[in-house]
Amino acid sequence: MSDMSMLINGLKVTAEKGATFERRNPLDGSVATRAPAASPADAVMAVEAAAEAFKTWSETGPTMRRALLLKAADALEVKTPAFIEAVSAETGATAMWGGFNVMLAAGMIREAASLTTQVGGELIPSDVPGSLAMGIRQPAGVVLGIAPWNAPIILAVRAICVPLACGNTVILKGSENCPRTHQLIIEAFQDAGFPPGVVNYITNAPADAGAVVEAMVAHPAVRRVNFTGSTKVGKIIAATCAKYLKPVVLELGGKAPLVILDDANLDDAVNAAAFGSFANSGQICMSTERIIVDSKIADAFVKQFADKAKNLPLGDPRKPEPVVLGSVIGMGTVNHCNELIDDALAKGAKLACGGRADTTLMPATVLDHVTPAMRIYHEETFGPVKCVVRVNGVEEAIACANDNEYGLSAAVFGGDIARAFNVARKIDSGICHVNGPTVHDEAQMPFGGVKGSGIGRFGGKAGIAEFTELRWITLQTTPRHYPF
Repeated sequence: MSDMSMLINGLKVTAEKGATFERRNPLDGSVATRAPAASPADAVMAVEAAAEAFKTWSETGPTMRRALLLKAADALEVKTPAFIEAVSAETGATAMWGGFNVMLAAGMIREAASLTTQVGGELIPSDVPGSLAMGIRQPAGVVLGIAPWNAPIILAVRAICVPLACGNTVILKGSENCPRTHQLIIEAFQDAGFPPGVVNYITNAPADAGAVVEAMVAHPAVRRVNFTGSTKVGKIIAATCAKYLKPVVLELGGKAPLVILDDANLDDAVNAAAFGSFANSGQICMSTERIIVDSKIADAFVKQFADKAKNLPLGDPRKPEPVVLGSVIGMGTVNHCNELIDDALAKGAKLACGGRADTTLMPATVLDHVTPAMRIYHEETFGPVKCVVRVNGVEEAIACANDNEYGLSAAVFGGDIARAFNVARKIDSGICHVNGPTVHDEAQMPFGGVKGSGIGRFGGKAGIAEFTELRWITLQTTPRHYPF
């Protein structure tokens, strides 16, 4: 068990009145972390520290910002063993997942470092003689990043690295489910030498989240908010930001469809389906949730997929033996998935492998012959329980893929690349991969969803657009004529 602190203005601090909360391991209930339970007053202190630091950080040159970000990436990688230990203790995830998170997050920081010289603008032709008109991107101010637990290092780093590259100062609000994991990120940025107040970190007890977030969003210095998490909470964040007219980037839930056309390479499709479905026990926003298979090849696909799924190693991630499926985040996930399994089987689905679970060690489970009458057809499982929907032809596959409130990631497998690409174009999602898994991320890509999966984009130049202010500035170089 680790005790930890917050970071405000470069100082390690406790919460008001020494308040704390505990995060327990999902497998055995042991206390993994005791963390400060910030009050709204603590949150305001963090904003004020970030606002003061913004005065100088926003004027810091791109070379200095780049150098510090590159140091932070190196410092993050050095902490890989500590990250793996913290991720397993707090969320039950595997060492493989923790290590992958560090690798991708370090790449995100390095990509952000490369963006420091790309925060540019443009000259715009003006109708006024002698007017030099410019669209200039400038740092927005204080950015509040709210990160989740499921890909804890990737998503918390994403919440702050591009804003920092653009010259903003940041506050990371850590997840109540992995406060120590998120603190390690902040320690890496501190080790890199970021000035006091540029990077701040607060943690809060679950019951206080709403008040703490609103206190920060309401503060005039906070100019951007980003949130990654469930659609339910995302709507609350969006409403709070609307109340104070604060721009927000939201990356929310998903029900990613994997469409397998009748000419797909089955080996490739099965491997992509297994990775997309069961990486981190299906607890990824991009996780494959519905496998839409042409009926001509469905029997062969389901058999091969189920054979692979039931042989994936399952176990306690804290033990030396490597596992693919560790613990899910808590019994709430187990109960939800069990309900979906029971409902589907009662309505005619067939169990291809796996089944109900009694603990947070959930086996890879595949349900075949799923129909729209079943809850699992529509509801996000966010666990290692996946459904196969059989369709007849391309048009049915497209209709099925779009028959959902979400639209984050999707994938299409097919031998005729042109046909598969045209299917991909017709799927309502922010991301779609042809002959690749639904789970895929690269730091330079515009990452985000449509419909119930959110608004705005992280990554690359799209991230610059989200976390800067675009200003129109003119310079009159000759005398100007006025009508009076």
